[in-house]
Amino acid sequence: KAAEAPAKIGVELNRLEDQGGSCRAYLVISNPGSAEYSGFALDLVVFDRGGTIMRRLAVDVAPVRPAKTSVKVFDIPETTCGTIGSILVNDVIHCRNGNGDVAECIDRLSTSSKLQVSLLK
Repeated sequence: KAAEAPAKIGVELNRLEDQGGSCRAYLVISNPGSAEYSGFALDLVVFDRGGTIMRRLAVDVAPVRPAKTSVKVFDIPETTCGTIGSILVNDVIHCRNGNGDVAECIDRLSTSSKLQVSLLK
């Protein structure tokens, strides 16, 4: 019998707001599954409206609790929100659950956006 596929972890770009020279981003992280992630960090690449890379940053969204939705807030430095065209989840750079490090966590992500700015993987 094949092992059950792990539940998808939803990462939604929900809001962007200018905050004193930076762009504050709000991510809604939803984990419908039973696995808890004590370590979970995203490698994000920010593109401008023309598709040129503006910035790359690591964002720690841990802990990702089981059967829970949470909001993670981070600032994109020296960037105004209106210049952002899209954000790419380039990779999951740290992914750990109760059994230790988890491989291929990027495959567990489902990305979406409530904004004109898309969140891709």
